Amino acid sequence: MLRRNCLLLFLCFFFEQSSCAPFQSRPGQEWPHSQAGPSAAGTNGGSRGFQRVKRGWVWNQFFVLEEYMGSDPQYVGKLHTDLDKGDSGVKYTLSGDGAGTIFTIDQTTGDIHALRSLDREEKPYYTLRAQAVDIDSNRPLEPESEFVIKVQDINDNEPKFLEGPYTASVPEMSPVGTYVMKVTATDADDPTYGNSARVVYSILHGQPYFSVDPKTGVIRTALPNMDREVKELYQVLIQAKDMGGQLGGLAGTTTINITLSDVNDNPPRFSKSIFHLRVPESSAVGSAVGRIKAHDLDIGKNAEVEYNIVPGDGGAMFDITTNEHNQEGIIMLKKPLDYETKKAYTFKVEASNAHLDPRFHSFGPFKDTATVKINVLDVDEPPVFSKPSYTMDVYEDTPQGTIIGAVTAQDLDAGNSPVRYSIDWKSDLDSFFDIDPIRGTISTNELLDRESIAQHNISAVATKVNNPVLTSRVAVTVHVLDINEFPPELAMPYETFVCESAKAGQVVQVISATDQDLPQAGQRFSFKSPQEGVKTKNFTIRDFGNNTAGVVALRSGFKRWSQEIYHLPVVIEDGGLQTLSSTSTLTIRVCGCDTEGSLLTCSAEAIFLPVGLSTGALIAILVCIVILLVIVVLYVGVRRQKKKETLMTSKEDIRDNVIHYDDEGGGEEDTHAFDMGTLRNPKVIKENLFRRDVKPELGLCPQRPIASQNNADISNFISQRLQEHDGDTSAPPYDSLATYAYEGEGSVAESLSSIESVKGETEEDYDYLNEWGPRFKTLAGIFGERSERSESQSDVTSSTVTENKH
Repeated sequence: MLRRNCLLLFLCFFFEQSSCAPFQSRPGQEWPHSQAGPSAAGTNGGSRGFQRVKRGWVWNQFFVLEEYMGSDPQYVGKLHTDLDKGDSGVKYTLSGDGAGTIFTIDQTTGDIHALRSLDREEKPYYTLRAQAVDIDSNRPLEPESEFVIKVQDINDNEPKFLEGPYTASVPEMSPVGTYVMKVTATDADDPTYGNSARVVYSILHGQPYFSVDPKTGVIRTALPNMDREVKELYQVLIQAKDMGGQLGGLAGTTTINITLSDVNDNPPRFSKSIFHLRVPESSAVGSAVGRIKAHDLDIGKNAEVEYNIVPGDGGAMFDITTNEHNQEGIIMLKKPLDYETKKAYTFKVEASNAHLDPRFHSFGPFKDTATVKINVLDVDEPPVFSKPSYTMDVYEDTPQGTIIGAVTAQDLDAGNSPVRYSIDWKSDLDSFFDIDPIRGTISTNELLDRESIAQHNISAVATKVNNPVLTSRVAVTVHVLDINEFPPELAMPYETFVCESAKAGQVVQVISATDQDLPQAGQRFSFKSPQEGVKTKNFTIRDFGNNTAGVVALRSGFKRWSQEIYHLPVVIEDGGLQTLSSTSTLTIRVCGCDTEGSLLTCSAEAIFLPVGLSTGALIAILVCIVILLVIVVLYVGVRRQKKKETLMTSKEDIRDNVIHYDDEGGGEEDTHAFDMGTLRNPKVIKENLFRRDVKPELGLCPQRPIASQNNADISNFISQRLQEHDGDTSAPPYDSLATYAYEGEGSVAESLSSIESVKGETEEDYDYLNEWGPRFKTLAGIFGERSERSESQSDVTSSTVTENKH
């Protein structure tokens, strides 16, 4: 109890008596409160009055220690009012943060206690409200006041590094004091009270390589020239301690992994000064013959090495490149090796860094040199020809077996094996030549013709006798030289003409020549007339000296009626060693020309000849045209004959027969296809009239009833006719024409038929139709013919087509 009171006195003194208010009243301060007894009447009559009295108790805040470990509740402070006379008439109440759960108050004495241990880092202060009330009436004696209970901090939290462990990097060979990184520790204690949150940094492990600033936590290098190649990784242990590092303070630690980054501070070094390599002489150009390596202790781009061959003995034969993956030097062959020529090569290779750091130039040259000795191994090789290719010339028509040249090959190996020759026959064209297997001479095997093949390409093969597998080939080109074997001739078949108005000395045609022999570009031709030296009257040849000549007219006054065609022989000679010549004949025609010398007309044959047609061809064309015309005429005639034929194949068959005529008038033009008797009145229909759509048979013809004479009913008439045809066994099974025509009688307008009754026809004379003009000529012929036929054939009856009256 004495310890607690001393602590309270110390706190009061430390806060300059600011927290001692709960233990004493402060006079001179008042607060309004209501009276316990009845109120006196004021001037307003009956109203309740208030009386200001001295304030009985005042305080600002209380303090309570955190992490209290005592067995009894921790005493916080005491509330007291002047109205409390010690007779237990005043009751103290407490409300707010933690009232009743964390803090409790003695209602009689006003003592406040903390029921459990408090943690400032969890909640630094509590705000509560206190009030004094009458214990009997529970009436407030004073207004409610608010106060704060602050948790007093103690050093119960150590500093912590929230982001540890850390990693950092610093270049090797850095000077002392080079910044590495900064670390920070946090302390949850109250930084405003005491030294509980005052942190100091120190190194527990990592000296003497690194140092740390005690206040800021900045880590720096402490030793110069730290080499990554010696030690690359450092683990530093940093401590943060509160209470300013004093004894009794709490501490926290963290680990920092510091790596030295590489710099180019080491030159490349060969593992040995001399490298020995062995290379077969058959190695291909561009192939790798060996590998060497210079080691660099640095890493990354600082370890990249460049290799170079120092000019000297082997500089021209070999080259070296760098393998980017393992930094090896690959020695490449630049030229072919020959054991018989040179058996060993010695040269130096220099290795240097590609990326230099100027800070370390004082360390010395960043390069190294080694010697490479290459021994060439002997390999059994194929023979070698004396030339890479051979070219030979031979004249065409050279006799078979003539030697045109030779090839030579030699075995350059130490054994010097004999060589045998042959021709690689790839096609039948290679059979024109043969080769001597021992001497290598090439001779003709057949007669050569330059005009067929001007150049032969063959392949000669050389084989070693002691190792036939080893062979070599060489290309041989044989040019076939031309001999003058073809005479020159005219370049084309010329069609020459001379105008009737041509003058003497006029060139009427320019001619040239061609020759199948070589060379065409350098050929020389001469032209002349075989009558040269003999006086000619009409034409001559003039040689222009440039492989062309002109046909020159020697006179004027050419006339077609006098002579139409002239023939002029031309002699052509070439310029070969053995001169050959030929004679050609030019045909010159006399033609009519205009004043400018342009062709107007020649003979009929001359006109067509320029287009390439002869007289025989023209005659053949005309015959073909005539034959085509005859075929067309015959075809048109047949078509017209078909149009004139009748559509009926039998005069007796009238089914579906359509008659077309263009004559104007009232009759029927075709009097053969139809029997005009069918248009007659049914009263005069005769018996035993056969059907015209089928061929009647004897004894099978049905009897037709005679039409009624007393205006029988039309329906009865049609029914009778229908029964008649239905029972006719001679009728065909297909549709046929049955006439049901019937003309009634008794009409006031009488008959409307164009052909009246039978009586009228027999009594009327139709000769007057001939007098009506040509339009009624056909109708008059029809009725005239019918009258004559009815008189001569009395036993034939006709069906009459009747028209109904309207």
